[in-house]
Amino acid sequence: MAETSDQESKTEEPTEKKVRDALEQGKIPVSREASIFASMAALMVIQAFLIGQGVQQLTPTLKSLLDDPEGFPLSTGADAQNLLTVVGLQALRFLVPLVVILVVFGLAASLLQNAPRLVLERIKPDMSRISPVSGWKRLFGTQGLIEFAKSLFKLAAVTAVVAFVLRASEARAFEAMYTDPVALPEMILNIAMRIVSAICIATIVLVAIDLAWARFHWRRELRMTKQEIKDEHKQAEGDPLIKARLRSLARDRSRQRMIASASRATLVIANPTHFAIALRYKREENAAPLVVAKGMDVIALKIREIAEQNRIPVIENKALARALYEAVQVDQVIPAEFFRPVAEIIYFLQSKQAPRPENVR
Repeated sequence: MAETSDQESKTEEPTEKKVRDALEQGKIPVSREASIFASMAALMVIQAFLIGQGVQQLTPTLKSLLDDPEGFPLSTGADAQNLLTVVGLQALRFLVPLVVILVVFGLAASLLQNAPRLVLERIKPDMSRISPVSGWKRLFGTQGLIEFAKSLFKLAAVTAVVAFVLRASEARAFEAMYTDPVALPEMILNIAMRIVSAICIATIVLVAIDLAWARFHWRRELRMTKQEIKDEHKQAEGDPLIKARLRSLARDRSRQRMIASASRATLVIANPTHFAIALRYKREENAAPLVVAKGMDVIALKIREIAEQNRIPVIENKALARALYEAVQVDQVIPAEFFRPVAEIIYFLQSKQAPRPENVR
């Protein structure tokens, strides 16, 4: 019941990432009936083109062995090895083409369904594959019932086809009792070919339905809940809470570095409590004063505190402090429109003869 309820809650089509992850994990739609059909088709090709020729090539060796057994001495182990080598080579010449055809058809059935890919995940040990509970669910779950229904259909179809072909060949079978025994292999081969061909034709419909069902079932298993889609979007774009936290940490680190740089300033222009701009001017370093720190409210007070600790002059100029705060950024030189008022302050501070104004601390 829990599994059914969970499946019913998955109402959304899988995203591209979900499909891509499933393919990378080896979870691909596969039709078992297509592989079985490929084996039957390979068997039909073998019967039509290879069996007759292969038997003709193998017959002389077996005939010579049966007709003249004394022609193959077996007095020593080497003689037995030579005999097995001859028979083995002939058997390989007969069997290798058959195996190659079966392998080619099997690979074709797999490659036509899905592109080949190396998935190491599929060969990792998984206890659920040998778990009796999991096996029971696979056998008696929805997929198990569908496989059972397909097996019943195949059994009924194969039984009907074999019965029909054998019934149609009944007359030929009775005639074979009065014909040359040499013709029996060819007759049996023809009947076998008719049976295999009829089975292939009868199972084509099942293969087509199973291919469509495998794709449909695969997509249905990959369906997602609305919450899963939201979580995936969060992972792709970043969790807003985490992003906000990271931005906050970045601002804190930047603020700490900026406040630490205030000790390098040569003067601070301040609005008494709201704004503070720490400037550094050395002719050999920059052509214009550089903003090393700025802040408002608590940060402004901290900059003034650092300036007082390091005996850095603090100039209180409300209009200039506010204008600089809005116009300049940290680690940038001041714009040209501020050259004159700032230059006057710097000149005043560097002048030894000029009286110290009241607003300088």
